[in-house]
Amino acid sequence: MTREFDEKRDCIRIDVNCAILFKQVDSGLVDLIGKELTGQVANLSGRGMMFISEVELEKDSTFEINIKPADLLTPPLHANVKVVRVVKQRHADGYEIGAVIKEIYDEEE
Repeated sequence: MTREFDEKRDCIRIDVNCAILFKQVDSGLVDLIGKELTGQVANLSGRGMMFISEVELEKDSTFEINIKPADLLTPPLHANVKVVRVVKQRHADGYEIGAVIKEIYDEEE
């Protein structure tokens, strides 16, 4: 695949279209603590991700995420992420959530 632009990121984003389960693990939004929420992953890189949430999340809050793609060739991801960007979608009711991966959990634990 040839790129027609200079990539400014250290890790290239890969478009992904699968469900994500996430729950808040810090004391950010009190009404979200421990609740399992669902969203849709838009893209993923070696350092972070962007997903769509129906709920507005708080910047700097921490979430445990689980991504289990339907495609058996793509491995699941269980990680701890920090929200770094929250943007209301222009033509939809959700929020684009930018998150940095802080820790990846070993599934064998």
